[in-house]
Amino acid sequence: MCQIPKTQKAAVVESHEKPIEIKSISVPTPGPDDVLVKIEYTGVCHSDLHIAEGDFPIPPKLPLVGGHEGTGKVVALGSNVKDLKIGDSVGVVCLYSACMSCEYCIQGRETVCPKQELAGYSVDGTFQEYCVARASHLARIPDNLPLADAAPILCAGITVYKGLKETEVRSGQFVTIVGAGGGLGHLAIQYAKAMGLKVIALDTGDEKRKLCVEELGADYFVDFMKEDVVTAVKEITGGGSHGVLVLSPAEKPFQQAINYTRRWGTVVCIALPAGVKGSFPVFDLVLQRLTIRGSIIGTRQDLAEALEFAARGKVKSHYKIMNLEDIPRVFEDIHAGKVAGRVVVDMHNH
Repeated sequence: MCQIPKTQKAAVVESHEKPIEIKSISVPTPGPDDVLVKIEYTGVCHSDLHIAEGDFPIPPKLPLVGGHEGTGKVVALGSNVKDLKIGDSVGVVCLYSACMSCEYCIQGRETVCPKQELAGYSVDGTFQEYCVARASHLARIPDNLPLADAAPILCAGITVYKGLKETEVRSGQFVTIVGAGGGLGHLAIQYAKAMGLKVIALDTGDEKRKLCVEELGADYFVDFMKEDVVTAVKEITGGGSHGVLVLSPAEKPFQQAINYTRRWGTVVCIALPAGVKGSFPVFDLVLQRLTIRGSIIGTRQDLAEALEFAARGKVKSHYKIMNLEDIPRVFEDIHAGKVAGRVVVDMHNH
């Protein structure tokens, strides 16, 4: 049993006009259905920056402790918690809780529960040494998966894994991953290959080509700065991609994707470019029986599956280890587009 302090360090957003700052705050107390987790590692997600800057239509709580990719050990249990014990390895994820009783939760669609709470958004998240989490929605980390490796799976990994499932692409068919060399994309390639899919990586630059094809195993690479994307994908696939995963936070990829999607194919939208509206040719949508679909994170079952792929060595995040005090600088680098892969904060070092 570790000694739980009264105060702790945390990265706090006080307002959207001020940069995130490292402060001393109180250690929270878990409620009856909660546990207290001593955070060992936490990922930093692009959406953490969007939330801090107030880019999304739904305002977050302020002040806010951000973060939703935290891994660590249970150090205190609420009175109603029976299926966890002190010392268990767990993950604090984006979907902090859902009501479990609305029509969506009953159908296993808890990610669209109207009463859901989100870590690092509507409740304080993982950019702190000790974090309260709802026991029912904690991730159980497999014993053979290091906690640092597990952190990026809790949002980036589950998001792309669920998105690939939503494309309904089957083994041996083509999926095009837009933004394949990024923090989400490099995981999406690995999940897609583990699922038996043929992968077209869409990105730009020789460095991204090397990463996607030589290191991660993508079958094809299309450079959107050098090639006509629609023509290239149609030639590779002999008529269009069976599914498309859009991970690039820009407008053009959303508009373009439907033009290289195969008849009866599905475009899954995941990236959240602020203020962007999509449009599509209704004639093509109807006559070719195309589907355009949004996908947001994943259920607890999706999360267990995504972690199992990582535990079996099929998926490995490329990440850089930083410290809690570095989070303000990490936000600046993300804003400037300087972050390759993911950033994982080591909470031991501060």
